Amino acid sequence: MTETIGERIKRIRLSKGKSLSELAESAEVAKSYLSNVERGIQSNPSIQFIEKIAATLNISPNALLFDNAADQELDSEWQQLVLDAMASGISKSQFKEFLEFQRWKKTQE
Repeated sequence: MTETIGERIKRIRLSKGKSLSELAESAEVAKSYLSNVERGIQSNPSIQFIEKIAATLNISPNALLFDNAADQELDSEWQQLVLDAMASGISKSQFKEFLEFQRWKKTQE
């Protein structure tokens, strides 16, 4: 049987030793909403919710969305690079443009 997004959140949360309250507070989401997602009462959380939970658990949003990505955590160096990029003021669109340029550059080699 396929694991639901709520079941994945709960499994990963517990594996990291976080309580429901700790995760909700750290991610700045309502504890009751998080509980409803974990219990399957709310089965279609917003992407903003998923991004907040994933960031707090130090995993990619894909790890919450897809079964096979659950163990793909960002290592601390990647996490720091992302935080540094955010702190520098780079926007998501600028970062995406940079990645597209790098992909294009690679095809030109």
